[in-house]
Amino acid sequence: MANCSSPSSSSSSSSFDSANNGKTWIINGIMAGVAIAAAAGAHSYLTRFNKFRSRVVGIIPARFASSRFQGKPLIQILGKPMIQRTWERAKLAATLDHVVVATDDEKIAECCRQFGADVVMTAESCRNGAERCNEAVQKLGKKYDIVVNIQGDEPLIEPEIIDGIVKALQAAPDAVFSTAVTSLKPVDANDPNRVKCVVDNRDYAIYFSRGLIPFNKSGKVNPHFPYLLHLGIQSYDAKFLKIYSDLQPTPLQLEEDLEQLKVLENGYKMKVIKVDHDAHGVDTPEDVEKIESLMRERNLS
Repeated sequence: MANCSSPSSSSSSSSFDSANNGKTWIINGIMAGVAIAAAAGAHSYLTRFNKFRSRVVGIIPARFASSRFQGKPLIQILGKPMIQRTWERAKLAATLDHVVVATDDEKIAECCRQFGADVVMTAESCRNGAERCNEAVQKLGKKYDIVVNIQGDEPLIEPEIIDGIVKALQAAPDAVFSTAVTSLKPVDANDPNRVKCVVDNRDYAIYFSRGLIPFNKSGKVNPHFPYLLHLGIQSYDAKFLKIYSDLQPTPLQLEEDLEQLKVLENGYKMKVIKVDHDAHGVDTPEDVEKIESLMRERNLS
C-alpha cells in the first residue's frame, strides 16, 4: 500500500518550517545587532582609552636656594646653564604638549626667558617640586591630564624616558603617579644622594630609600642582585596632584626626605618603568665635572 501524506499533515509541516525560518531570521537579526553593538562599544572604548590622560605638560621646578648646592640651576655646563640643558632635552619629548620652568627666583626666571623658555613664577613657600608643579599648573590656566615633574638637575635626561613614564601612567588607570629606575652601580650603593627603589612583580613601587634596599643579613652589597636606582623624573595624574599637595607630610617621607613616599604611605599606586640610563644628576659641585667629562666623551655640545 502506498504511503501518502494527508492534506492536514502537509499543511502542519509547512507551517512548522515557516515558523522555524521566522525564528532563524529573528535569531540572526539579534546576533547581528549584538555584533554591531559590540563593535560600536569597542570603538567607543578604544576612543576613550586613546584619549585617556592625553593632555600632558612638562614642568621643570627650579629654585636658587639649596642647602647642598646654592644656585644650582644656573651653574654652567660646557657653556650653558644647567636649566637650559634640561629644558632643551625636555623639549624633544614627543608626549609633552608644553614645557615650562617653575621658579621662585627672578634670576632663574630671567635666564630662562633669555633662552626662550616659558616661565611661571611660584611661591617661595613651596616645600618640594610637586607643590611647585601644582602651583604652576594652576597658574597656566589650561586643563592638563598629566603633569610631568622634570628634575632641573638632570641635564642629560633622555626624552624617551619622559615619554616612557607618560605612557606608563596612561596605560595604568589604577596608578596616580609614575617614575623611572635604572640599574644601580655598586659604587653608589651607600650614597644617600642616590635613591634606591624596590618594585613588585607588576612594576608598581613598594618603597624608596636613601639606604640600600633590599638590605641582606650579611650587610654587604650583593654583586649579583639587580638593585634599582631611582631617577628623579616623575609624572602625576593632574587631579591627584591637587590632592597630593593637600596631604599632610608622612613619617617615612620626613625620615627619608623623599616626597614620593607620601604617595605610597597614603595607599596610592605608583607605576615604575625600568630603563637603561647612566645616572647624570647634579647633586654636588663635584658632579658638574663628571657631567662635562661625559659630555666630551659623547661629543655632546
